[in-house]
Amino acid sequence: MASSSNQPNNTLYLNNLNDKVNKEELKIQLYALFTTYGKIIDIVASKSQAMRGQAFLVFNDLAGATSAMRACEGMMFYEKPIHIDYAKTKSYVTLRRDDPNFVPPTAANASSMLTQKRQRDGEAADGERNAKREKSEEEEEEMEIDDDDEPAELSNTFSSTTAPSASQQPSARLLCTNLPQEVTDDVLAVLFQQYQGFQATQVTWSPTPNADGAKVKIAQVSFETPELASVAKTALDGFTLKKGWIMGVAFI
Repeated sequence: MASSSNQPNNTLYLNNLNDKVNKEELKIQLYALFTTYGKIIDIVASKSQAMRGQAFLVFNDLAGATSAMRACEGMMFYEKPIHIDYAKTKSYVTLRRDDPNFVPPTAANASSMLTQKRQRDGEAADGERNAKREKSEEEEEEMEIDDDDEPAELSNTFSSTTAPSASQQPSARLLCTNLPQEVTDDVLAVLFQQYQGFQATQVTWSPTPNADGAKVKIAQVSFETPELASVAKTALDGFTLKKGWIMGVAFI
């Protein structure tokens, strides 16, 4: 169980995040992972040198933040264990909610506050980031290409011109529909890897737009057995990936 030397806070401080992940994808993945523990009202992440590998996650209440910290401390996230602590101060969005007259400090003061937050990482963490920075920059373009790779298990089963038909018969393969354009294999894997028997995801563009005429993605997710796939389907069918985007999950 995770413990903290800071006062309980509905804002969590996350570090040791993989800094090769672009900011928007990181936010989507963090939301997908932590939303099961409570309502998230804000995620703050930046690709600036000062905030590399760090993020702030703001929950609606303390219970959600505490549950998330206890459950996810040390969890592997993009091949690195997440380090989680209560933030030392309340987030601006929380302060505004508690006090409508709250005025954020100046940019100079805000920069000073962030500097104090970063000191908890220590010189060792800074040295590690500096040592890996050059390699990370060289691999950033390569990582973007990797997002399009298809798992070997599914590479011959998904057509870009026709979507698989949903089935009422339990199967080890699931079809996910109505996925926003930002969703990648890794984003979807964050959701499904919580369930036993998960094997792989394959995300591609849907051959048809959604009801609003927007271009969307679909995906196949494979499990070891139909029984294990059924557990994930029951839990995630109707899951809200982001506002206005409800994922459908069916057997194929």
